[in-house]
Amino acid sequence: MTISISQFLLLAILSFVASAVGGEKPRGVTYDGRSMIINGNRELLFSGSVHYPRSPPEMWHDIIRKAKEGGLNLIQTYIFWNIHEPIQGQFNFEGNYDVVKFIKMIGEQDMYVNLRIGPYIEAEWNQGGFPYWLREVPNITFRSYNEPFMHHMQKYAEMVISLMKKEKLFAPQGGPIIMAQINTCNGRHCADTFTGPNGPDKPSLWTENWTAQYRTFGDPPSQRAAEDIAFAVARFFAKDGTLTNYYMYHGGTNFGRTSSSFVTTRYYDEAPLDEFGLKREPKWSHLRDLHRALRLSRRALLWGTPTVQKISEDLEITVWEKPGSDCAAFLTNNHTKLPSTITFRGQKYYLPEKSVSILPDCKTVVYNTQMVVAQHNSRNFIASEKAKNLKWEMYQEKVPTINDLPLKNREPLELYSLTKDTSDYAWYSTSISFNRHDLPMRPDILPVMQIASMGHALSAFVNGEFVGFGHGNNIEKSFVFQKPVLLKPGDNHITILAETVGFPNSGAYMEKRFAGPRGITLQGLMAGTLDVTLNNWGHKVGIFGEKEEIFTEEGAKKVKWTPVSGPPPGPITWYKTYFDAPEGNSPVALKMDKMQKGMMWVNGKHLGRYWVSFLSPLGQPTQSEYHIPRAFLKAKDNLLVIFEETGGHPETIEVQTVNRDTICSIISENRPPNVKSFHRSGNNFNVIVEDLKEGAQLECPEKNQVIKQVEFASYGNPDGACGNLYLGNCTSPNSLKVVQNHCLGKNTCAIPVEREAFDDPTKDPCPNTFKTLAVQAKCALP
Repeated sequence: MTISISQFLLLAILSFVASAVGGEKPRGVTYDGRSMIINGNRELLFSGSVHYPRSPPEMWHDIIRKAKEGGLNLIQTYIFWNIHEPIQGQFNFEGNYDVVKFIKMIGEQDMYVNLRIGPYIEAEWNQGGFPYWLREVPNITFRSYNEPFMHHMQKYAEMVISLMKKEKLFAPQGGPIIMAQINTCNGRHCADTFTGPNGPDKPSLWTENWTAQYRTFGDPPSQRAAEDIAFAVARFFAKDGTLTNYYMYHGGTNFGRTSSSFVTTRYYDEAPLDEFGLKREPKWSHLRDLHRALRLSRRALLWGTPTVQKISEDLEITVWEKPGSDCAAFLTNNHTKLPSTITFRGQKYYLPEKSVSILPDCKTVVYNTQMVVAQHNSRNFIASEKAKNLKWEMYQEKVPTINDLPLKNREPLELYSLTKDTSDYAWYSTSISFNRHDLPMRPDILPVMQIASMGHALSAFVNGEFVGFGHGNNIEKSFVFQKPVLLKPGDNHITILAETVGFPNSGAYMEKRFAGPRGITLQGLMAGTLDVTLNNWGHKVGIFGEKEEIFTEEGAKKVKWTPVSGPPPGPITWYKTYFDAPEGNSPVALKMDKMQKGMMWVNGKHLGRYWVSFLSPLGQPTQSEYHIPRAFLKAKDNLLVIFEETGGHPETIEVQTVNRDTICSIISENRPPNVKSFHRSGNNFNVIVEDLKEGAQLECPEKNQVIKQVEFASYGNPDGACGNLYLGNCTSPNSLKVVQNHCLGKNTCAIPVEREAFDDPTKDPCPNTFKTLAVQAKCALP
């Protein structure tokens, strides 16, 4: 075959859509070498990835609305094969998996959809979206021109396309889907890394502009500055790009067991909309302002001709101009450390380091990627008053022996094919007998049990007593577990609870990856090392409480719970409690600081995996707070169940509310005006506010809130980030008073960023310094 798998799917989609019956508002979608063309109109497309399974349906409308308010006109989503066809031939498109409802919601807000149907999606999703049953198709090789794989891939793709067509969701039917299954540029700086489309009649599209990075357990925080994203996007559009897609715009939560190997429950929290659907500032607003600046330049970008003038190695001027009408300029400073001044058409323009200034009329700077004029904020986790004083009860799993486990084999079975993705857990057990002469005679010497595992984690027990816990990591799944063990004369039972943390999601031969214990030895016996790998083993998939669903109201009645008192009982223990829904309507989270590793359920809904004991190189958990969607809660008596694998302190678990009520503004004297100060009507480019230097602006996140406290203010050279601002060596002594006078008790306020507003110009404490105003305030109900 001469076409790629993705091209094959695109052709299949086009053949289906071409035969579609037109709806009430059919959309013609085509393209040329400059842009996508929708209903005969060229479009600049600002897109964001939002994945429907990673948020409950009750959150979808708000997330889509905030995306639109952020300047997006396109939402991109994958179709997740394994959630829709978990059992071959049995389909599920309901509830959280109702992709049709999700797409229709996007269309109702007058936005477009880019549908990526896969079948392989990667996406840090279990097995890259492939259902487990596909792994067991005879002679299959994933992601190749393999006959069994191609057969099932085509069958799945046609099913998805038929569903979309039936629901009239494609653009020629009047639906919002304008694109499907593109493959273009992925990365952080496609303006400099993308060599262009594979033909002169195709536009430059950026499918995945990574807003940060997903995180695996054990990772330090992932960061990507709003300024860096804006710089990359402005450069891409200056170089003839017409679509960028932020991956992710809202990451959401990996509920249940959906994430791939070692990936955290929280997904792309550094996106413009964080895990809880709250605006992460200034990322959300700085990109919104960028989209507005580019739209002010759209006529020149879409119908003009570009010219590039290289001033120096780092300085560049790109002009898009249609003679006699439209002109837009992009002034670029590529130097990562030094600002510069550039002369363009007789005017001098200041360019901070690594920045692009956008001039929609080739005269006026309305936006600079490095100069953030948008509001900042900081996230707060607050202990709920209504959901405190939790009363915990416990139930401890029994450690089985080989006699309790039904599936026997000479050696330990491979873990992936044993569990078939129905559970993270499987028991392994064997029995061995010693006499007293086999064991060390000295009391200060113990034998050592060594388990070579292909991944991902395990808890080991000898004669029902916990020996220890071991695990790999995202880079190296395999590991070697070594612990001293207390053996006795007579029969000894070695039991292992082997654990997966998701299936792999990328790379070749995914169907041939393996996990679980593969070699078990006892070292330090009187006769030396004893290999018990081929000693005959019993196996069982899952744990008792999981099979009996004791995380539900009905299932919880099947076991006897006892109050938690005294020291925690240790590993493989279930805990349950009840709590009332927290006050207000802010998002809700569980703080799991003193727990270790396990799973969480609320009212029978699987919140996902937690792993607080896996510390990053900074000595901190990768994730401590875990999202409980409000949609999962009742007003009272919500059942919270935790399965703790290795031992924790449930009394320290805290139900919290989440807000971004700490707001900040960090504005310099030499900033450009806010892009909202400008408007274009036809060929006319207009100023729509009189005072272009309108100052620092603060706005509480909710309309019914006011600024109750100014926590920090400095007009001088302050530094830091919102939530952690600090003074420099120069500040006006009047800073706090001026800000309080302008802002206290108000929902919104503007503070002039002018020396005269803070000090007598003759008494400037640092007259030769460009000033910055940094303000941090707290919003609350009046």
